[in-house]
Amino acid sequence: MEKEYDFSKGKRGTVVQQPGKTRITIYLDNDILDAFRAKAESSGQGYQTLINNALRKEVALADVPLTESRLREVIREELSGYGDHL
Repeated sequence: MEKEYDFSKGKRGTVVQQPGKTRITIYLDNDILDAFRAKAESSGQGYQTLINNALRKEVALADVPLTESRLREVIREELSGYGDHL
């Protein structure tokens, strides 16, 4: 290990650029972030990947017309998250 390092040619910011991605700062509720982190730990994926996938799914669903069958599907998805609490 050297006693001194020369950072005069160093650059601030990300070391490796991610093509097709943009770094942002965002505030999320603690419970939402905790849920995604827990899901990431159990699935072996990164929590940011899971958040990105959830946002992608939401954007795709915004283009789908709301039909009776779609409404039933959404209700089933929402109710499944409650487990035995009903």
